[in-house]
Amino acid sequence: MGNGAANPDGPVLAGVDKGDGQEYVVRCAAGQAALHGLPLHLLYVSEHPDRDVPGTDVVEPLESLVRAEFPGVTVMAEAVAGRPAAVLVARSAQAFWTVVGHRGSGGFPRLPLGSVSWQVATHAACPVIVVRPGDAPAAPEKRVVAGVDVTDASGVSGRALDVAFAEAQLRGARLELVHGSFHLGETPTGPGMAAPDFEILDDAVHAALKEEADKRRDRFPDVTVELHAERLRAATLLAESSKGAVLLVVGSHGRSGLRRLLLGSVSSELLHTAACPVAIVHAPHPD
Repeated sequence: MGNGAANPDGPVLAGVDKGDGQEYVVRCAAGQAALHGLPLHLLYVSEHPDRDVPGTDVVEPLESLVRAEFPGVTVMAEAVAGRPAAVLVARSAQAFWTVVGHRGSGGFPRLPLGSVSWQVATHAACPVIVVRPGDAPAAPEKRVVAGVDVTDASGVSGRALDVAFAEAQLRGARLELVHGSFHLGETPTGPGMAAPDFEILDDAVHAALKEEADKRRDRFPDVTVELHAERLRAATLLAESSKGAVLLVVGSHGRSGLRRLLLGSVSSELLHTAACPVAIVHAPHPD
């Protein structure tokens, strides 16, 4: 199922690291590979190989985990020297999905600029799933959540919707289309300023969500769709909706050009606050 990746026949690429929680990252990546019938490539990048632990000590136990728990997935493991973010971004051009872990906690609107996961999510040539090690839901529902920007249905939001429908179909999960708009408290007030007709605005949003679902019904007839729109900050609503879900899919409206410099504010915030793995889908970039 296409997802706008640079190489639709490529593997699922998983960037792995030292330390706790890597098993969860690898299980997420292996599960993604199994769903799509693709091989899994585990990649450990050491920035200081001379004083680092041997790369084989990192990747071999994780490769063994995949062979034991996902026997249907073809897996290879590799350890190389280099700058982790740069190597993962370069390798993403040959991948269908890239999966990385992120150790950050909630409460910050953006990942640190130097974060490997932030850089990969921003610059990768294929969609990226960011996983927070240790945040695995105890018993996730068969539910995929997709953030929808109803003003950009033909752009990156539409691409993210296509991916969300495909992922829900593969998982046999229901799909929740979520749109958050401004909070009522942010409505400007003052002399001569009339409050908007919120009922009309709400009806228009629901109609737009239904239209997007209807566009994809023929391609994904088995996906049950629920529509959810509230007058809340989009990132707040999506973080709440992600609780108990198996995957949250969002489009990134980062800067375009030779290199995207930033993720969109919503997608950046969700990498810290979402309660499940976050799939970032962005517009293709020329380099």
